[in-house]
Amino acid sequence: MAQDVCPARSEPSLSFLQGLILGQLSVVLLIAAFIKFFIFGEAPSTEETASLRANERRSRTLAHKKSLLSLRSAATQRQGSQPPAHPALNKKKSSILRSNPPTLTIGSILDKTYYKVDSHQPESLDWFNVLVAQTIAQFRSDAQHDDAILTSLSKALNGNSRPDFVDEIRVSELSLGEDFPIFSNCRIIPVDEDGLHFGAGKAFDPKLATREGARLQARMDVDLSDMITLAVETKLLLNFPKRLSAVLPVALAVSVVRFSGTLSISFIPSNPSENTPTKMTFTFLDDYRLDFSIRSLLGSRSRLQDVPKIAQLVESRLHRWFDERCVEPRFQEIELPSMWPRKKNTRGGDEIIANIEQSINKAQGGDIAKEVRHEIEPEADGLRYRRRPVADDTYSVSGSMPGSLPGIDMPT
Repeated sequence: MAQDVCPARSEPSLSFLQGLILGQLSVVLLIAAFIKFFIFGEAPSTEETASLRANERRSRTLAHKKSLLSLRSAATQRQGSQPPAHPALNKKKSSILRSNPPTLTIGSILDKTYYKVDSHQPESLDWFNVLVAQTIAQFRSDAQHDDAILTSLSKALNGNSRPDFVDEIRVSELSLGEDFPIFSNCRIIPVDEDGLHFGAGKAFDPKLATREGARLQARMDVDLSDMITLAVETKLLLNFPKRLSAVLPVALAVSVVRFSGTLSISFIPSNPSENTPTKMTFTFLDDYRLDFSIRSLLGSRSRLQDVPKIAQLVESRLHRWFDERCVEPRFQEIELPSMWPRKKNTRGGDEIIANIEQSINKAQGGDIAKEVRHEIEPEADGLRYRRRPVADDTYSVSGSMPGSLPGIDMPT
């Protein structure tokens, strides 16, 4: 009989109402914590953030150099254990071409250009700053013509990579700045194929820079204090549980306030055997400083302005984008065109007159262009068709009467 009795069920300690209240309280607490720490939380100071990023970049660079040195030592040991390779057969050289001079090493180039790596003073690059300023000024002028840069940015922001939950992005403000970068303290440093300095902290030994891949690297300090701004407006779309369930207007403005760092530029010579052109590489050292000013605006009615966490996320993303492209050990590589003079690249001469004629024809008509051409043509071309004076005529006959020579009108 005892086996037929069902065991008593344990009653739940909390009722349905109590569980509902507890769940609502937990959701409210999560929302409150999100608003307090994410939206209204204070971002760390600029100096502290810059110091942390600099330490991370420095540790990454040191780890990369250590891995390169370990790989080199392993490769050196492997080459020492292998038997020497057989020398390649010498091909017969042409008797027409003169023998090429010996390959110039880094040491010989520095000697012939009278540049002492250990004692040469850094250069100020004032002339280079003027040329760069002219180039940037022309770029800003071209960008404002017909809103070329605005059209390009709109196409790039609304390309295929735009996610579905983001509405069309509209550029609301664009400023290319008014100041120019200042380059200074330029110095030449011999580096190996991996960009490592030969004997850092020691006197330069030209014998160490004889292996393949060694090159000269120009390092210069860059400083820019300006206000380069890009502001966009869009909407965040919530398409669940149905399309356009909620819409959140978003406005974001990012300004580059300050940039300072060290730029490294070097040239990689061409290799005719591998058909590779001459290349220019540039990168920034890991000690750079990049400061932003980020403004944000969320919502249409109850707006949240300048949320610190949003500024922190955007700034972190921009630093990562810059680090992954042109901060050591990564670098940018640009192929250079041939340096030999070519006819298709020649400008000047008769083309100047033709361009003047074309511009005047469009503005004022062909008759004025002909008059201008007669004024700017060399005077010697007009003198070619003048008659030779009578006194210089070697075919004149002495003692002949005036008017006796045919073709010459003499006074009566």
